[in-house]
Amino acid sequence: MTSARISSGLAVPAVMLVTAWLLVPLLAELPSSLAGIRIYGVDFVLALGLVVSLAFRRGRIVLALLTLITAYVCYSWLLQKGPVDFQTRTVFVALSMFVPFNLAMLSLSAERGTFNAYGLQRLAVIALEAGFTWWVVLAARNDITDLAYAPLYDTNLFAWSLIPQLGLAMIVLSLAICLNVWLVKRSQLDHGLAAAGVAFGIGMNGIATTNMFPLFIMAAGLLLIIAVLQTTFHMAFRDELTGLPSRRDLNESMMKLGRCYTIAMLDVDHFKNFNDTYGHDLGDQVLKIVAMKIAAAGGGGKPYRYGGEEFTVLFPGQNIDQAIPHLEALRQAIADYKMALRAPARPSQPKSPKRKRGAFRAAKSVSVTISIGVAERTEKLATPDAVVKAADKALYRAKEKGRNQVSK
Repeated sequence: MTSARISSGLAVPAVMLVTAWLLVPLLAELPSSLAGIRIYGVDFVLALGLVVSLAFRRGRIVLALLTLITAYVCYSWLLQKGPVDFQTRTVFVALSMFVPFNLAMLSLSAERGTFNAYGLQRLAVIALEAGFTWWVVLAARNDITDLAYAPLYDTNLFAWSLIPQLGLAMIVLSLAICLNVWLVKRSQLDHGLAAAGVAFGIGMNGIATTNMFPLFIMAAGLLLIIAVLQTTFHMAFRDELTGLPSRRDLNESMMKLGRCYTIAMLDVDHFKNFNDTYGHDLGDQVLKIVAMKIAAAGGGGKPYRYGGEEFTVLFPGQNIDQAIPHLEALRQAIADYKMALRAPARPSQPKSPKRKRGAFRAAKSVSVTISIGVAERTEKLATPDAVVKAADKALYRAKEKGRNQVSK
């Protein structure tokens, strides 16, 4: 994931959290006509989050919201003045540990929906956490609460925080897990879980401040809703395998083109034979690599996955002579790229105790080539569809001429 994408991913949570912080002193000053926002705003956001998550079958977000709802109920009933006695201290430290734990576990889990055995198991975990906390309170187990509040490290560094060191450690660990999963999977849902964890942590630290915890729980709910909507948009307009914009996005982009543009159609040469020889898994890897090269080609081209082993690149505002040098460079970059093939799996009982160094590393490498057809808008080719058809015909000419070339 590029630094630009990481920065853009952090922008929305940052704006949301800063806005929540600035609204804390203003919420109490709302006129009576807007008092409903202060009273029912959190309920509305969390309920909306549940509806949106259920509608788009995002079971992990449903459970994350249920965790936040549990925390908000505890706040409404017990914690509006902060952790001031044994009961409130116990609930407070339990929330500081269990909520981040749940967010991290949901980030590490696969999406399996809500109304099934997996959803029931995850819901049971939340119920067990609530049941354990309630038992500690009813049994007056001061020893357990005192143990949770015991410092992990004897220092005054964290004296500014109401949250005990164990809770702070859980919040930081949860954030690290969610961010790591986001960076690896590039999933907006995991990004949302991380941002919600930060909002929860800030709200917990200011729980004794009027309106602070509700506002940051509201921010956490909004961040999860945004994550669900972003994921849904990504599924609709992004190709799942390559990460490139999909054909639906291509069709919409072509409707916005002006009077000067060039369209290129790209196809991986002999891809069916490659799949038959090396298997579909390696074939998928080839498509990912080709997509990565196309995305990094530059020159003002906007890449899309057209379907199968075909790709499309739009060059808005460029004529064919301006686009061809970039397409030639792309074709050469893909032809020069070598993909390592793994040697056969390591035997469970080697015949010799001595194994040659690197014997099970890459046995050989393969490369693929692409053929490219390109066409520009003219008076005769006045619509994007006509230009695509012309580029497609040029692609077939490139294949007839021997492949691994650009034809116009």
